[in-house]
Amino acid sequence: MGKWFKSGSPWIWMTSGAVSVCLIAVLGLLLLIAWRGLSYFWPADIYQWEIEDQNNVRSTIIGEVYDREEVPVERLLSAGHTFDADVGDTVTRYLIKTGNREFVSLDFRWVMETDIISRSKPNDIAVIERSKNGDFYGYPVGIIEDGQRLTPENIETAFAEHIERAVALNDKALDIQKGDIGTINYELENLRLKSRKYELNNALTESRKAEIEAQRAKLDAQYQIVEKEFFALKTEAGRDSVIIRDMRGEEVTLKLDTILDVTYANRLGTLGKIGHWFIGIGKFVSDDPREANTEGGVFPAIFGTVFMVMLMAVIVTPFGVVAAIYLHEYAKKGPVTKMIRIAVINLAGVPSIVYGVFGLGFFVYMFGGSIDQLFYPEALPAPTFGSPGVIWSALTLAILTLPVVIVSTEEGLSRIPSSVRQGSLALGATKAETLWRIIIPMASPAIMTGLILAVARAAGEVAPLMLVGVVKLAPTLPIDMNFPFVHLERKFMHLGFHIYDVGFQSPNVEAARPLVYATSFLLVSVIVALNLTAIAVRNHLREKYRSLEH
Repeated sequence: MGKWFKSGSPWIWMTSGAVSVCLIAVLGLLLLIAWRGLSYFWPADIYQWEIEDQNNVRSTIIGEVYDREEVPVERLLSAGHTFDADVGDTVTRYLIKTGNREFVSLDFRWVMETDIISRSKPNDIAVIERSKNGDFYGYPVGIIEDGQRLTPENIETAFAEHIERAVALNDKALDIQKGDIGTINYELENLRLKSRKYELNNALTESRKAEIEAQRAKLDAQYQIVEKEFFALKTEAGRDSVIIRDMRGEEVTLKLDTILDVTYANRLGTLGKIGHWFIGIGKFVSDDPREANTEGGVFPAIFGTVFMVMLMAVIVTPFGVVAAIYLHEYAKKGPVTKMIRIAVINLAGVPSIVYGVFGLGFFVYMFGGSIDQLFYPEALPAPTFGSPGVIWSALTLAILTLPVVIVSTEEGLSRIPSSVRQGSLALGATKAETLWRIIIPMASPAIMTGLILAVARAAGEVAPLMLVGVVKLAPTLPIDMNFPFVHLERKFMHLGFHIYDVGFQSPNVEAARPLVYATSFLLVSVIVALNLTAIAVRNHLREKYRSLEH
């Protein structure tokens, strides 16, 4: 036994066991997040319950089972519940999502199994997805078209056709709003700033004023035409309505311009549910959020996260590589260089929120405010670069991840034999040529390793971004079709902050909980995709420059 311990085998097995446990824990966590998140898009069965409560009041509830739990009878008795017969030690209660939130006081409600008289699963219950007020459950009974109530033989087909028409018209109106109207408003704002700039420079001559007024009048005329078309589409989309009989037994009229889709979940087979599941995931990835981020998609957050991380990578890589090359190849070995290395290592341990405070004070207020004073005085007091934006977020995270890139690059440079440098210099190459053609290519896999670690950390950071650029809901993306096309001063959405906002700031906790898991899994997927891309580039560079090592 003593020889076995001295051989080091126990420590090898202990290390491998610890690594295995960590991998199992990480994979288990990812599987849990994936299961809880992706199951949100699976179409649930819709039930109709007949219930009689403690006061002998009967009611009907239509909805889906969100959760269930076993509650001790003693706890229920102490809370004032009474039971007509012996129900055992525990009672099952169900959390039911009833929807119809503008007509029902509770979007979710707990129902005791002892209160349930009957439960059925009718095939003709419709789940209506809406742009506001959440889902609506009920039975379609009629359509109002041009003010006339119709009762078609096939109400479901007519309902689907009218929804498709309304959605198409709303999409056209949204395209006009984001495209033509947005462009005209952008150009009008630029004219206002141009006029203000001439005023500040005392250069607003009558000819320039007339030219600006002519351009403004032209844009106003275009705006009137586009606005008329927009409102015509909105009016046409809201022309029709659908009549639904809800769980109260009352007929409710819903405007079709607020309805996005209708599903008869109880009729779907396995293949139908799988198709609906993929459609739900597609909408989640490609649509904009709505209802205070508790419904809809997360496309702006995905775009903002990827765009900010890529911008950060472009900024941090050259600075980190140059700093590492200077410290390893040019700086003299002494106390100053040693202190710089210690400072770089210590920077990696600074809390990220401190970087956020630094970014807010230095980048946003000082640097961005100076840019506004020098180049955008006509926009003041409204800031242009003097407010949080994606460029300041990228710079802040670049500083945060800079030590990782520097240390990784230095490690790669230190592994290159000195004989390679000496041989290159002996053949007549300068030190700069040796660095550019020999050393940096050989160290490129280590540089990519540092970049991978930097991307992995930056993509998951939230605290500093809350101070320097991220917002709950960004009206526009940092990239659009308006010159200069890339707007680095704009605020943006981020998946990490979206998780925080939905999980802790949502007014509807039960509805938001599955979205937290879904968004968390999506964030992990984005980070993994970015890392896999960087790893593929690193492996390619390693194979490409392997011959230089021999």
